[in-house]
Amino acid sequence: MSGAERPEEKEAAAAAAASPGRSLGPGDASPDEGVVEDLPLIDEKAVEQLTEGLISHYLPDLQRSKSALQELTQNQVVLLETLEQEISKFKECNSILDINALFSEAKHYHNKLVNIRNEMMMLHEKTSKLKKRALKLQQKRQKEELEREQQREKELEREKQLTAKPARRT
Repeated sequence: MSGAERPEEKEAAAAAAASPGRSLGPGDASPDEGVVEDLPLIDEKAVEQLTEGLISHYLPDLQRSKSALQELTQNQVVLLETLEQEISKFKECNSILDINALFSEAKHYHNKLVNIRNEMMMLHEKTSKLKKRALKLQQKRQKEELEREQQREKELEREKQLTAKPARRT
């Protein structure tokens, strides 16, 4: 605001105040303009002193609030970083648990494979023994059949020898 007011505004305001029943013309000042003239003159030095006093009264509290907010913001940043680190640790723990589950599953399937291999070796041994036994049985049967055949041939030969032969007359 300026301390010096224009004289035309003062005159227009005084004329409007002197004749209240008169309507305003195009050259007359608006009612809002008169409000400024109605205010008492304020000394700029006083305004400046009041402003400085108001600022000096509230500025320390505002500065403390500002520093407290900055500290709070820094603490929040640190807390967020710590929280992110903890989250990454939990993710790492979950991945370790997954890896442990995979290892235990691999161990389980390895044991199954070992059992299957052992069973296959046992079955191979049993089949080998059965084949040997079958071969021996076959050889024994063939030997028995051969012996029976030979026995039959001997019996046939003996029967031929025992069969009565007509005597030769000479």
